[in-house]
Amino acid sequence: MRNERFERVCSAFISAFGTDPALVSPESVPADIPGWDSLGHVRLVAELEKVFGTTFEVDEVMEMEDVAAILRLLTAKGF
Repeated sequence: MRNERFERVCSAFISAFGTDPALVSPESVPADIPGWDSLGHVRLVAELEKVFGTTFEVDEVMEMEDVAAILRLLTAKGF
């Protein structure tokens, strides 16, 4: 499932965590990505907002439990 949206999400993970892009897949959960803890989640959200030029509501941020949820949320927002 490598498409433009997914590639942009990967770039946010790289910026937020300096992670190896090979670690990021739609099935990835916080335990799979070094640094994706509660503070890292805030950094990730900030990077996603920058990459996609949008903002997220608190309930949307709470929905981002894994990469698939992030992709679904971005799809619902029209990205």
